[in-house]
Parts: sequence; structure tokens; C-alpha cells
Amino acid sequence: MTRASSSPASASALQSKLIAMAAEDQRVRAELVAEGTLFDGYHPRMAEVHHRNARRLAAIMDEVGWPGRVLVGQDAADAAWLVLQHGIGDPPVMRRGLALLRDAVAMGDVSPVQLAMLEDRVRTYSGLPQLYGTQFDWDERGEMSPRPIEDPASVDERRRALGLEPLAEKLQEVREEIARAGARPPEEPERRRREIDAWERSVGWHD
Repeated sequence: MTRASSSPASASALQSKLIAMAAEDQRVRAELVAEGTLFDGYHPRMAEVHHRNARRLAAIMDEVGWPGRVLVGQDAADAAWLVLQHGIGDPPVMRRGLALLRDAVAMGDVSPVQLAMLEDRVRTYSGLPQLYGTQFDWDERGEMSPRPIEDPASVDERRRALGLEPLAEKLQEVREEIARAGARPPEEPERRRREIDAWERSVGWHD
């Protein structure tokens, strides 16, 4: 359940904190892209930023619930969502945030698209098929493709209900973005998948 009781001064400080957290995330990501190392596994620098931000966001959720747009404004709310999306090394934080986002969407305080993307990410890391086709990874052919989807024949219908473009259009966009970033498919995809699975287990996503 979200709680929106906060003084203007504390809301302003929270806005600044959330925006700074997201800015650090994006700054480090851009630096790693420029170095050509972002896609070489889960880079330790990126993991450190994600983990630190997840702990900070957990403390914010303890204090105010979900920091949605009613409380902190659209920019800071978007920043909070980005931090939550990237907290992949902290499953309890992401799952708790997902529950809060469900309540916030019902109250009109969060975009249903943001909820759908987080739902897909949590399901994917938990070893479940995603619902909306928002999560992508290298496939066994070395192509960037959607992670497994539940009832794939109906995925575009579910996407359309949220105002999202057809999955084929999004996939093309993702592949173009990956190409611009200079990312290349893994040389040993099966080994990479085993390493990812081991990491997911190590942080508690699944058994």
C-alpha cells in the first residue's frame, strides 16, 4: 500500500535523492558502454551501483511506501522505477516494489506499462515466462530475442491493452539499440546461460 503523507520539504529532498540515484545509474552505464565493457557479464561497478541504490530504495519504501508521482512528481517517480528495475541482485526489494506498484497502479499513481515491465522482469528472473514481452536476451542462435513468453500468440493483444507497440516492432528497436552500443552475442551461449542461472540462484531468485 502506498503512503503519500509527507511535508513539501521532505518530498523535495526525496525527489532530489531519487533523481540522483537514477543519474548515477545512468552515468556509470554510459561509462561502461564507452569502455565497451557493459555487456561483458554483470559488471562489478554496475552491480555495486544497483545494490547500493536498491538498499536506499528499500529504506524509502519503509518510510513512505511507493514514491509515486503524487508524492514526488513524475521525474522522481520514474527515477524510483528505474532504480527498482535495476535492483536485480536484491530479489526481496524487487518483489516488494512489485507489490507496491500493483497497489499504486490501482490508485492511478503509476503507469500500467511500468508495472508490466517490472512484472515481466521479476517473472523472468524467477524462472517464469513473461507476460508482455518486455525482457530480451541473446538466444541460442546469437540473436537478441524476447525471453520466454506465456501464451505468445496473445502477447500483442496484451501489449496493445497497455498502449505498447507490437512485439516485432519493439524487437527491431532493441536489436538496433544493441548494435549501436556495440554489443556482441556471447561466444559460448550455453556456458553463459549456466552462469546466469547460477547467479540467479546465488542471490535468491529461484532454487
